[in-house]
Amino acid sequence: MNVKTSSNLIHDSSFQLIKTLIKIVSTVLISAAILWELGNVYAALNHWQLSDNLTWIFWIDRIALISHGIEGIIAAYYARLQQKNPFQYSIYTFFVGTVGLLELKIGQEETE
Repeated sequence: MNVKTSSNLIHDSSFQLIKTLIKIVSTVLISAAILWELGNVYAALNHWQLSDNLTWIFWIDRIALISHGIEGIIAAYYARLQQKNPFQYSIYTFFVGTVGLLELKIGQEETE
């Protein structure tokens, strides 16, 4: 797919709506995962027993946090290559996920 075709696809109104919904849902879920992990640490420090039925939730949120962290590191690297603020892009991409990487990549293609 060339730059012009991908640019037209990215600027389509239905794609913009989907992208916005993904950003909102991803931010809420990553924030909930952070709070869930903080609650788990608090419970462990206070010697509270959590139900064994909740362990699958901890695994899911840890996988999500690790994958979003990796995406944030990748975004920081690419933002630095584009002379943009790597800290800002890494935090943004950590919360919104792959959409942040896509926006960074499209921004790079439009400047070429």
